[in-house]
Amino acid sequence: METGRRMVKIGRRTVDAARAEGAVYRVWDSELKGFGLKVSTQGLKTYFVWYRAGEGRSAPRREYTIARHGEMPPDEARDEAAKVLSRVRLGQDPQAVRHRAREEMNVSALCDLYLEQGVATKKASTLVSDKARIRAHIKPLLGKRPISAVTTAEVAKFMRDVAVGKSAAPAKPTRKALRAKGLNGKALAKVETRKRNDPAARGGKGTATRTLGLLGAIFAFAMREGLRTDNPARGVERFKDNQSQRFLSAAELASLTKALAAAEAEGVNPHGLNVIRLLTLTGARKSEIEGLKWSEVDIERACLRLADSKTGARVVPLGAAALIALQAIPRAKGSVFVFPAEGDAKRHYVGTPKVWEKVRAAASLSDVRLHDLRHTFASFGAAGGLSLPLIAAILGHRDIKTTQQYAHLADSPVKAAADRTAAAIEGAMIGRSADVSRFRG
Repeated sequence: METGRRMVKIGRRTVDAARAEGAVYRVWDSELKGFGLKVSTQGLKTYFVWYRAGEGRSAPRREYTIARHGEMPPDEARDEAAKVLSRVRLGQDPQAVRHRAREEMNVSALCDLYLEQGVATKKASTLVSDKARIRAHIKPLLGKRPISAVTTAEVAKFMRDVAVGKSAAPAKPTRKALRAKGLNGKALAKVETRKRNDPAARGGKGTATRTLGLLGAIFAFAMREGLRTDNPARGVERFKDNQSQRFLSAAELASLTKALAAAEAEGVNPHGLNVIRLLTLTGARKSEIEGLKWSEVDIERACLRLADSKTGARVVPLGAAALIALQAIPRAKGSVFVFPAEGDAKRHYVGTPKVWEKVRAAASLSDVRLHDLRHTFASFGAAGGLSLPLIAAILGHRDIKTTQQYAHLADSPVKAAADRTAAAIEGAMIGRSADVSRFRG
């Protein structure tokens, strides 16, 4: 290091006291050789570290920029400088590595390549969600990072940032941009409401976990393409899924039935009401019922033969109540859909969530989601003695692990049998009859 330079321990007071002068100058840290603060003629303050790229005084000297003041506190900048010098002692040239990284593909470009070449087997509905997560979270937070520079620690931090809603870019246009397009009043309010309700634009632990899974798939694609030798998302501990599975009780189902009847009497959209009825009676997914075609309804064999679903083509068995509900639905002329969209026979109805808000409020089920009707169907089947593989087949679960959430309900007949046996043994111990009645689930 050259002599005659300003040398002092670089701390917050030192940095704050540094003022712009007629020429660029540097302040060197008295604790870590090579670490310093550069002050421009405009007062811009930047932390840096100097080192020699090689051995001996003839080796070229490099100035490695760490961060601007404000992006990183002095102590953290000193720690980062120490890490850089540690790599230099191992024979590396951090500045050269940085230059190479700037020339390589970044995460944003990798995401574009993945969407172009790595999603051939994904369903269109899944791609919509993937694109939203890439746009709202991955590109804003990691997009500029070279793919070789992303570390496991950085991915873990990324997941935490998504969980607290720290995405660097909004998923919808800003109010200023909307006003520039002439949107105001009710139109602006509608766009802002959609922005708040867009799952991709919001954070949360569930969103973070799913986005981490997508990021892992993107880096797995990078490995297959020879762009990386490892997957930095592998090994990152995900947030536990603490979302409770809501099951409706018999009394709540009775309240729901009354609310549906009342809504029908009030003239609420019959498509939405019938979709809700079928969701309750079949355990199918909302998209499967809303997009149902008459060609997929097999009344004779009491089933739905879905040409496509989240898990591919599948058969949904229909009970008598579901068959009656389906047969009561009139066929719309010129449409292949059981529930055609109003004013467009070529599209299917998608307004069930809006109808559900009214119905669940009337039934005092404000904490129940549409998807909970699927859980309810499964829970009644499990409590009635159906095996988990059978429930998985009815619901169309690709992995039996998904059905394991109902295991405690499927075990209820076993628990009841144990209770009866224990009661009989207790009776024998105190002199009552010890006969054990055969228990039927």
